[in-house]
Amino acid sequence: MLTTPFEPALGNRPGCEFVALYVFDAAGKLIEAVIESLGPRATLDREKARGIIDRLLQSLGDMNYDRIEVAPFVVERFGIEFGLIPRPPDEEGDSWAVEMQPGNYMAFFEPWDSGEYDT
Repeated sequence: MLTTPFEPALGNRPGCEFVALYVFDAAGKLIEAVIESLGPRATLDREKARGIIDRLLQSLGDMNYDRIEVAPFVVERFGIEFGLIPRPPDEEGDSWAVEMQPGNYMAFFEPWDSGEYDT
């Protein structure tokens, strides 16, 4: 899974953009996480980002774009938690979610194998 997590700019914090390559085994367990910082969105070098994305994709060798099923995971890089992180219900009657972090840019809900997600 190649994706672009981010820390939003809030107040005096400039935020940060990332490129993350998560590699899983056949059972969906995380076996490797390669995460590169691109710096704040305001100063993002899009050509450099494209080069990183291309390099990470090439590192996989032959591949197919397809649906994947993976287990939740969390890794820490740059003092930040990255991953597909479970979130318990906020209130009674709510259900569990699993969110792509940082940035909470994708959230998955039951049924887990539906392939649907919220952005």
